[in-house]
Amino acid sequence: TMFANNRLVYSLQSTDSVSELSAAYHADTITMFVPTQLIQGWQLNDVVGFSANMAINENDNLYLLLEKDFVCLDETSEDQSNNYENPNKTC
Repeated sequence: TMFANNRLVYSLQSTDSVSELSAAYHADTITMFVPTQLIQGWQLNDVVGFSANMAINENDNLYLLLEKDFVCLDETSEDQSNNYENPNKTC
């Protein structure tokens, strides 16, 4: 994502070293770390997403949310070829 004269990058990384969602910010990149066991088979099941509250300091938490991207039900011009079939679709 371009922001002013900078580029903001985000990524997901599957790892066995965490037990719940966590995140890090470094060099204009946000990385969300996802427990491998949490997402095994995720593309094939009906689980929509995962969430967690990550402690930032003694008083603050960062709410993390990872969800499948579903095909829009309304008209859109964006490429949705990699999106999941929308469960609210009616035929």
